[in-house]
Amino acid sequence: MIFLIVLLSISILPVVWINYVFKKNDEILPNMPFNGIEFGNQLIKELELKDVCLEKTLIGDHYDLDQRKVKVGEDRLRKKSLTSISIICHEIGHAIQHAENYTPLITRTKLVKNTLWINKIAFAVIYIGLPIIFATGYLPLIKVCILLILLSLFIGVVIHLVTLEVELDASFNKAMPIIKKKIPAVYHDSCRSILRAAAFTYVVGVFKNLISLRMIWTVLSRIR
Repeated sequence: MIFLIVLLSISILPVVWINYVFKKNDEILPNMPFNGIEFGNQLIKELELKDVCLEKTLIGDHYDLDQRKVKVGEDRLRKKSLTSISIICHEIGHAIQHAENYTPLITRTKLVKNTLWINKIAFAVIYIGLPIIFATGYLPLIKVCILLILLSLFIGVVIHLVTLEVELDASFNKAMPIIKKKIPAVYHDSCRSILRAAAFTYVVGVFKNLISLRMIWTVLSRIR
């Protein structure tokens, strides 16, 4: 129980911190010479990122490898804030990785595509299979299903860990050097905090999967 409380706390606190950092630095700066979309388009042009474009999205800030699109919220595109500019720069960092064939990015993409079928089966088992199996009480089949779910969660942890490396590189090896050139020095520390928060969003995913692994392992232990 204590272990679960600790894991829950560790998974919740980063979310609170990330939201705090983003909100704190999201105020409009009248003296900023560009808003998010102007900064992003200028950067894509200067870096000669062929076929890469910037567009708005409703499903969260990300870089789409298949479409070669940097997708961010409309609010970020319009704002002259450090949060908007830093996050757009971070996502363009992924476009730079893509152009350079950055190995961890390619590895992560392959992992996601090659294990997608396992996650789909595990999802079906959770929402369709397990209720039926628990109703019938056929324990051997329950164990097989839970082991499949454990495998899916373990794969999720591995993917999140690889993704964390990708995110850290996008923030500190790609985006931060650009920000140092484009943004006044007085804002560098704030931008660094935003980029750190952007990278560590995936730490939350790791801890959520670990919590799920622990809970399911406990269930499996009780039905042995």
